[in-house]
Amino acid sequence: QVQLVESGGGLVQAGGSLRLSCAASGRTFSDDAMGWFRQAPGKEREFVAAINWSGGRMYYADSVKGRFTISRDNAKNMMFLQMNSLKPEDTAVYYCAARRMGVTTTGTLYEYWGQGTQVTVSS
Repeated sequence: QVQLVESGGGLVQAGGSLRLSCAASGRTFSDDAMGWFRQAPGKEREFVAAINWSGGRMYYADSVKGRFTISRDNAKNMMFLQMNSLKPEDTAVYYCAARRMGVTTTGTLYEYWGQGTQVTVSS
């Protein structure tokens, strides 16, 4: 059974940092593109960051560029999101996602999703 499990969320003050992890299981994800998305209360899910299968190409939403860094460890079937200089507007449930084709910023094209991890940034 294919499963993605996020961890690392929590409560942090503005300006702080968090590192999210996504553990994939059920098969090897080393050929998959993977991404992070988030959904704040009352808002639609939005793209945060994406990475291709090798980790050689990364894409970021303008709102997080320069503050967040996406990475992956294919040997461990894991993906990460390092979040620095966090702002209250980063508060959301963060989801990891994977797809067996090329990297994309479009959430509806991802096949596998985790359950999400809550990130709350206080002002």
